[in-house]
Amino acid sequence: MTMTFEYAPAPESRSIVDIKPSYGLFVDGEFVDGHGTSFKTISPATEEVLAEVAEADQADVDAAVKAARRAYTRTWGRMSGRGRAKYLYRIARIIQERGREFAVLESIDNGKPIKESRDVDVPQVAANFFYYAGWADKLEHSGYGSTPLGVAGQVIPWNFPLLMLSWKIAPALACGNTVVLKPAETTPLTALLFAEICQQADLPPGVVNILTGAGDTGAALVNHPGVDKVAFTGSTAVGRAIAKSVAGSDKKVTLELGGKAANVVFDDAPIDQAVEGIVNGIFFNQGHVCCAGSRLLVQESVAEEVLDRLKRRMSTLRVGDPLDKNTDIGAINSAEQLARIKELSDIGDAEGAERWSPECELPSNGYWFPPTLFTGVSQAHRIAREEIFGPVLSVLTFRTPSEAVEKANNTPYGLSAGVWTEKGSLILKMASSLRAGVVWANTFNKFDPTSPFGGFKESGYGREGGRHGLASYLSPHGTAQ
Repeated sequence: MTMTFEYAPAPESRSIVDIKPSYGLFVDGEFVDGHGTSFKTISPATEEVLAEVAEADQADVDAAVKAARRAYTRTWGRMSGRGRAKYLYRIARIIQERGREFAVLESIDNGKPIKESRDVDVPQVAANFFYYAGWADKLEHSGYGSTPLGVAGQVIPWNFPLLMLSWKIAPALACGNTVVLKPAETTPLTALLFAEICQQADLPPGVVNILTGAGDTGAALVNHPGVDKVAFTGSTAVGRAIAKSVAGSDKKVTLELGGKAANVVFDDAPIDQAVEGIVNGIFFNQGHVCCAGSRLLVQESVAEEVLDRLKRRMSTLRVGDPLDKNTDIGAINSAEQLARIKELSDIGDAEGAERWSPECELPSNGYWFPPTLFTGVSQAHRIAREEIFGPVLSVLTFRTPSEAVEKANNTPYGLSAGVWTEKGSLILKMASSLRAGVVWANTFNKFDPTSPFGGFKESGYGREGGRHGLASYLSPHGTAQ
C-alpha cells in the first residue's frame, strides 16, 4: 500500500515586497510621469489590482530614445570595457542581495510558482549579468568586433519578465550600447524594480530606460528612427510585423518567437527520468514557455508504460497559490491567455483527441488551468500544430527514428527539441537531424548563460546567450551609429 502525505501550506511572505500604488516611467535615470494614460497590473492568482502603471506614448518613447542616445555618445559608448564591467558586476551582486524580493514580486505579478522564480529565474538573471560583465573588456576576442551599435530598443514578453530582461540588457550593456526596454503590459513590476537597482548601482543616467505600455508603445519604440537595434521576444505574429516594419532600414534585428517543440522518447530511454523531463518540459511555468516540449513523441513499444507513469506523476502535481513553496503549477498569466488555452483544448476535443487531467481542485479566484494531456493526436490536429502556450501536452507515437525525425520536423517552428535514449550515437544522429535551435539530450529546459539560444523558421532568427549573443550588439565593421 502506498501512503501519500498532504503538504502543509508553506507560503512565502509578501511583506518583503513594497508594491507602490502607482508607477511612472524610468527615463534618463529618474522615474517620471508619462504623457499617456495608465493601466492596471493585476495578480493572476487573485485578480486583485496590484498597481497603476503609466502607459508610454510617442512623446515618452522619443524622450527615452534621446536620453539613451545622449548616454551612449557622452558616457557609456566612450567608457572602457573594464569600466562597464564594474557596473554590470555591481548590478549582478545587487540582484543576488535582493533576490528574495525579486522572486516574490515576480510570482505575484506573473503567477509562476515561487520555487521557480526563486530557484530558476533569479539565479539565472544574476548569472547572465555576471557572465556578460566578464565579456565587457574582452570584446576584441569575441570574433564579432568591439564596436557597439548605439541605442537598442528591446521588447520582452510576460512569461519570464525578469529573465528576458537580463537576456536583453546584459549583453547590450556589455557591448557598450544603451537600452530602452518595454516589458509586457501584464508583468511590468520586476522591470520597474530593476530600474531602482540601476539607480542603486549608480548606473549613468540614460544607459537603461524602462517604458511600460502595451502594443502601441512597443510599436513606437521599434519604429523610432533613433533606435539602431531591435530585440524582440514574443509571438510569431508580432515578430512578423516587426520584421516588415524594419525592412529596408539599417536596424539590426533579432527575433525569438514561438515554438511547438517535440520531446522524443525512445524505447531504451530511462523511463522515470524521461517522465520527469516530460513534466518539466510542458508544465514548468504553466507551459508558458516558447521552447516547451508540447509535443510528446513516444516510441510505440513503450507508449503505454510511459503514459501510465506520466499520468501517475501528473496526479502528484500541486496547482495553487504561486507564493506557496509547495506549488508546482501556478496561475495562468491573464484572462486572455486562459481563454486561448481553453479554446484550443476544446478544439482538441472537437477534433477527436482524448483529453485527460488529474483530479485537482482549482482556486475560485484567478486564472487557472489543470495539467492536461491529449492522446489519439494526429499531426493534422490543431493542438499538434499551434502553440497553446499553456499546460497542455499532445501525445503522438512513432516506430522508427526516421519517423520520429519526420514527425518532429513537421512544424512551422524550430526553437527546441528533446531526445531521450541511452544510445549516444542516436542522440548525435537526432541532434543533427532535428531542425531546432536547441536540442536537449536526456534533459529539458536546461539553460546556461554561456550557451546560445534561438530558433529556425517561424521561431525567429539570431541568438541570445553565450558568445554568440554578443553578435547582435556589435558592429563587425567597426562603425558605430
